Amino acid sequence: MLTQRNGTQIKFHCITIEDLVPADHFLREVDTAVDFSFIYDEVRELYCANNGRPSTDPVVLVKYLLLGYLYGIASERQIEEQCRERNPFRWFLGLDIDERVPDHSTISQNRRRRYNGTDIFRRLFERILCMCVEKGLVDGKLILTDSTHVRANASRQSEVKLTVEKEAAWYMERLDRYEAAEREELEREGRLSPKKTKSKEAEKPVMTERTVSTTDPDAGFLQRPGKPQGMHYLDHQSIDAKNGIIVDVSVTPANVTDATPYLGRIDYMREHIGLTIEVVGVDSAYDVSLVHQELLEKKIKIYTPENDEEPNSKTEYKRQDFQYCEAADSFTCPAGNNLTLKLLWRSEYNVYREYRSECRDCKHCPLREKCLAPSQKTRRIQVNIFDAAFRRSHEKDGKPEHKRVLALRQIWCEGTFAAQKERHNLRRMHRRGLEAAEDLCLLSAIAVNLKRMVKCMRKKPSFAPPGSAFSYDSFIFIFLIPSVTIYLDFVNTSNMARSY
Repeated sequence: MLTQRNGTQIKFHCITIEDLVPADHFLREVDTAVDFSFIYDEVRELYCANNGRPSTDPVVLVKYLLLGYLYGIASERQIEEQCRERNPFRWFLGLDIDERVPDHSTISQNRRRRYNGTDIFRRLFERILCMCVEKGLVDGKLILTDSTHVRANASRQSEVKLTVEKEAAWYMERLDRYEAAEREELEREGRLSPKKTKSKEAEKPVMTERTVSTTDPDAGFLQRPGKPQGMHYLDHQSIDAKNGIIVDVSVTPANVTDATPYLGRIDYMREHIGLTIEVVGVDSAYDVSLVHQELLEKKIKIYTPENDEEPNSKTEYKRQDFQYCEAADSFTCPAGNNLTLKLLWRSEYNVYREYRSECRDCKHCPLREKCLAPSQKTRRIQVNIFDAAFRRSHEKDGKPEHKRVLALRQIWCEGTFAAQKERHNLRRMHRRGLEAAEDLCLLSAIAVNLKRMVKCMRKKPSFAPPGSAFSYDSFIFIFLIPSVTIYLDFVNTSNMARSY
């Protein structure tokens, strides 16, 4: 039977904003888990204490932006519209039904002016991370690291090529210390003559051609296989493997290698955050000998993909055809001649001991054509001073623990990046500059951490042992099935790998 309502009278109801928000709403759980009042102390010095017009509540400003990243709303104008229409958003901001939602321009101007140059979002990220540590959701034993590209707010038409002075990477100071220590030891033993110091005037700056954007000079030109070309930033994230909590965020231009900021971020996580890191899992971009050496000294195990790269050599005789004598610290070639230490050679990323043969030995050697290229007069062998640490790290290649850590890295890192790009505004920049890029990446990471913290507090996975949300040993049986099934099975059995 058809029912038709005509002339319905509008009724008066006595309700509050509390009645309009479901008791089990996600924002209620966030509000219960996190006390945002600490923001007042963080921004107090940015406001005048005794005069001026009343300002918008700083907690409302931060929550306003956070809502955009929690629900994937990139536009501040759209966030304002959603806050007007959705009662849970009003409730989360602390606004009553009849209160006016702050205008998007107010939020924008405060973000651009008042909070410009501050690290308010970094401190918010660290505060929430400390809460996760206190709740036992982070143990810091296994840290997985990767980077992803974030498209800059700059068109391809703004790109120009400039010849600029090449800046020294921060890790050059570390290489300088290793080179100085190695040279001092060799000079003390009399195996190398003292190095002549060059005057600073004689040192010429190294120039390089670089593609930059006139619109966003802080962005870097990305040109990697399988990646989109253009101006981008790199979001470097480290994730704790226990529950997928992001423990560090660092942003660089896209023309910076993944390994460049890595050791500094390890020090930051250990000293500033207070994590006791035992194992790290990274991809092949971090497979740098200096990284292996530093982590070995810090007593941290590192797992990277298997390194099966063959040295590029145009001669028939390879390095393995030369016998090394540890007592004499020299190599013997197939013809029986010795290659002795001649110098300490420095490249952009490594320091090498260089061994060379004598010209008189190679000049009339019957094996010369098999051993030397036409342009060479003597045979030389370069040995990386970090080679022992590099080989020691790769001794674990192919073992069950190695496979387990790399599978976890693929699931947590790449799965988290996929969720952030799809639902947490990490796909592209809407502002310009390195500071704006860092704010975007931090807020996206905060949104992921809040969701995973709330879900971990709701319920533990059924296969986890008591007292922990995830066990590395639970992955052993998964490796019997194809890699695609690994990801699907993990996602289906544990909601910790998803941001929702």
